[in-house]
Amino acid sequence: MTPTAAKGAAAACDTGCCGTPISLKPPAKKAHNHDAESAGGDHDGHDHGPLPAWPRIAAALVVAIAAELSHLLLPDTLAWRITGMGLAAVAIGLAGLGIYQSGIRSLLRGKLGIDALMSVAVTGAFLIGQWPEAAMVMALYALAELIEHRAADRARNAIGGLMALAPDEAEMQTPQGDWQRVAAREVPVGAVVRVRPGDRVPLDGVVTAGASAIDQASVTGESIPVDKTVGDTVFAATVNQTGELQMRVTSETGHTTLDRIIESVERAQASRAPTQRFIERFAAIYTPTVFVLALAVAVLPPLLFGWPWLEAIYKALVLLVIACPCALVISTPVTVVSGLTAAARRGILIKGGTHLESARKLRAVALDKTGTLTEGKPVLVDWQAWGGADDVATRAAAASLALRSDHPVSKAIAAGIERNDAPVDDFRALVGRGVEGRVAGRALVLGNHRLIEERGLCSPALEAALTAHEQQGRTVTLLADEAAVLGLFAVADTVKPGSRAAIAELKALGITPVMLTGDNTTTARAVAEAAGIADARGGLLPEDKLAAVNEMRQRYGATGMTGDGINDAPALAQADIGFAMGAAGTDIAMEAADVVIMNDDLGRIAETVRLSRRTHAVLWQNISLAIGIKVVFFGLAIFGSATMWMAVFADMGASLLVVANGLRLLRALPPVHTPS
Repeated sequence: MTPTAAKGAAAACDTGCCGTPISLKPPAKKAHNHDAESAGGDHDGHDHGPLPAWPRIAAALVVAIAAELSHLLLPDTLAWRITGMGLAAVAIGLAGLGIYQSGIRSLLRGKLGIDALMSVAVTGAFLIGQWPEAAMVMALYALAELIEHRAADRARNAIGGLMALAPDEAEMQTPQGDWQRVAAREVPVGAVVRVRPGDRVPLDGVVTAGASAIDQASVTGESIPVDKTVGDTVFAATVNQTGELQMRVTSETGHTTLDRIIESVERAQASRAPTQRFIERFAAIYTPTVFVLALAVAVLPPLLFGWPWLEAIYKALVLLVIACPCALVISTPVTVVSGLTAAARRGILIKGGTHLESARKLRAVALDKTGTLTEGKPVLVDWQAWGGADDVATRAAAASLALRSDHPVSKAIAAGIERNDAPVDDFRALVGRGVEGRVAGRALVLGNHRLIEERGLCSPALEAALTAHEQQGRTVTLLADEAAVLGLFAVADTVKPGSRAAIAELKALGITPVMLTGDNTTTARAVAEAAGIADARGGLLPEDKLAAVNEMRQRYGATGMTGDGINDAPALAQADIGFAMGAAGTDIAMEAADVVIMNDDLGRIAETVRLSRRTHAVLWQNISLAIGIKVVFFGLAIFGSATMWMAVFADMGASLLVVANGLRLLRALPPVHTPS
């Protein structure tokens, strides 16, 4: 009864109701040939019949119908009875040889699995003279198994199909400067690759020449193409849409972002979700219990109430067929696989069914500031000439000095000013303060508040202006000559456009957002206000963030943590659910997290919670369906007139219902655009 867990990242993730692995490997790398599997229980992955599955099951159904018709229409003579029994035996052999082999192995190991139940039921029915029914039951059961596995394959193919998007060849630049098409697996890290419009990117890399729009829905789930230019990262399997790009390869085949997604999802699905573990423990007790109950139905009524033995045995065999917990066992893995796949198709990489189920319980989320709520890089947001200085001259001088500095704040100033670059003489960096130089023969400095104070150029009006900017979370750089301040340039890490809407979504789900940052408290409050967060905590070291997450767990209950840096890793690991921003995040943060948001969209946290809640609802719908149908037919079998036909249709119907219901989660989030 216990499904076989896959070993390692590359193995099967979950099992069907009879223990057959549902592999999430891409089609080219499948470990199992499903066309050669017996739907009736080839559970060791081998074909036990002379024909592939569909023709063999079709033949079994035809022969079983012939056996039924011979029983109903032909004379009840010994010759015709032997003919009918022979037809039934052929049908059982075609459909059920694999089931018998698996059932015998289970019995030899002391386990009462589903195949053992079906083997005993069919054999018993045949021996007590119900051979037409035994043949039809086995054929229908085999057909149900085949349909069930084909339906479950949809979840596997949805994620496995992503791997097929990566092209097999790449156009690589040779040492002589020519372009040559080579196998993608032969392209080394550091090589330059050309990607033409309409082609798929073969490997991860950084753009070195050109500009284009990239459809990266297959990796990040973004429905709108993203503009890429020199210095931007591109992912394998994404589609170059408009312009030719040259890129320097940063990851070889097998280690791209898409490879990591597939590997992580496979590893995640090899683990068991809480509901799935519960169902497996329940089934391990349920099956032998039902076997004992069926034995009691076969023996006790004839002894205690005088029932005919054949009638009691028949009811017991019907009970065994009804008892097969196919629907119950398969209800959880198919649902969890579908939920994980739906998330992965939107750029949400959930590392296991446990986290998929647990996300629904979140009551609070701690959010890092830089790179999570904000863009993660400084931008010039405001500037003004000071003390009557000329606007144009002030702007040009500041840009000229900023261009020659590698400091991020200087780069933001240079990028934010329309400028005519003027020559700078005697340029020098002032460590911890700013830079100085001569612009058009005039000695100038571009530096922080401390530098201006040291030069004695501060005034009450200037201090008031600086305070006003600092209260908004801005860093102010000042341009000054030897006598006066000439201009103020305010730089800030701006809030991402979607952050406020994402926070509102979390609140609507009943989740309290709290911002945790190492920046000063003033900046923290300004950013939190812009994002719509009431609780902002600044000046925190990594250990402080860890303590804050623990405090939030005590106060609110289940708490998530969202971050992208090394300093967030301890809190990510400690939280009930850790969310890492994958596009900008560090490898350490991504390893520590339970969920990776591949496109850094904060709104995907709310999507994860909604998907978790829907997955939980579908899981319990499936469990209720499976158990409810069993209970009804148990009553009919013991006290009513349920037949084996009714039993097998009930079992088959319940299995197909829970599979179809679980697969609905693939539509819970719109599928990504797959380029043709």
